Amino acid sequence: MIGVSPRALLSLLFNGDKAIDVVRTALEMGMLDALDGGPATLGALADRFELVPMRLYKLLDCLECLGFVTRSPADALRDTEYRAIAGARAAAMDVLGPGSLERDRDTYPWRTLYGKLPEVLSGVREMPREAFTWPLDSIERIAGFERSMAAGIGPIAEAFIAHAGALWRGDGDVRLLDVGGGDGTLAAHLLQDNPKLRADVYNLPALRSLVDDLREESGCGDRLGFVGGDFFAEPLPGGYDVLSFVRVLHDWQPPQARELLAKAYEALEPGGRVVICEEFRDAERLARQFFWSYFLIGVDSCSSMLREVADYIRLLGEVGFRDVDVLPGPFEIVVATKS
Repeated sequence: MIGVSPRALLSLLFNGDKAIDVVRTALEMGMLDALDGGPATLGALADRFELVPMRLYKLLDCLECLGFVTRSPADALRDTEYRAIAGARAAAMDVLGPGSLERDRDTYPWRTLYGKLPEVLSGVREMPREAFTWPLDSIERIAGFERSMAAGIGPIAEAFIAHAGALWRGDGDVRLLDVGGGDGTLAAHLLQDNPKLRADVYNLPALRSLVDDLREESGCGDRLGFVGGDFFAEPLPGGYDVLSFVRVLHDWQPPQARELLAKAYEALEPGGRVVICEEFRDAERLARQFFWSYFLIGVDSCSSMLREVADYIRLLGEVGFRDVDVLPGPFEIVVATKS
């Protein structure tokens, strides 16, 4: 595939059966026919085919990752517009048309989604609760999730450390609030690299013990703190030079992401900075993006959606931040300053 890295291609091939399932479903349901005639909004498609909008979004996201459709984003999910690329339907008919649509239908009967997407999209079939529960319904599940997320912090920490000079400005101590900062693993990495940095993790009160344990293990002492709270139920705390959102904003739809950035703006003093770091939408990450969109099709309570850097640049400008910069690395970092 021209323009796709070997890693992205191999990841996509690894998920090839899921990709075929998605394209086959779109063809059988008439979705590709509907998009082949011109652009259509997600809301119109959901109404026409009697589908759950958020589940349809994830199916269309999979098709976009595969290069079958293009998307014109909108703040309201139902207003997001899609169009099939030229030849998409014809290609699907050539490969998956009459004579092949039933092939391998029941090859993987143990899978929750595979071969069952039409029923899942329409709401007839539900994901088994044990397959994926969101929001997590116990402190044990939450703690396990935070520990699993901590396992992938390495490349993110590398990106932060590489740009320490740009992120932690000033000659004196810098106070960081890591909003939704898990068990504190990222904060601990940053503290160990920069003796002038102090960091607090902002997370649900029930997770305090995770940060307390890591404080002891890491030797960060009182430089690593914890602030308990619910970022939608209350304002973000003030008194910090930098507020970071690491793998947080993509879990929420645009209005909620904008609300969190607006709360960060209110919490910061003029000159304070906000930092966003997560997996952004681009060609290199399409395979991982495809997998998660496929996996979460039947999970209505999780609206996770990767965004382009440009989406965050726009949101930051709307709430008043200026001097937006994008720092390159294994994970890109978007940083902006309060006016």
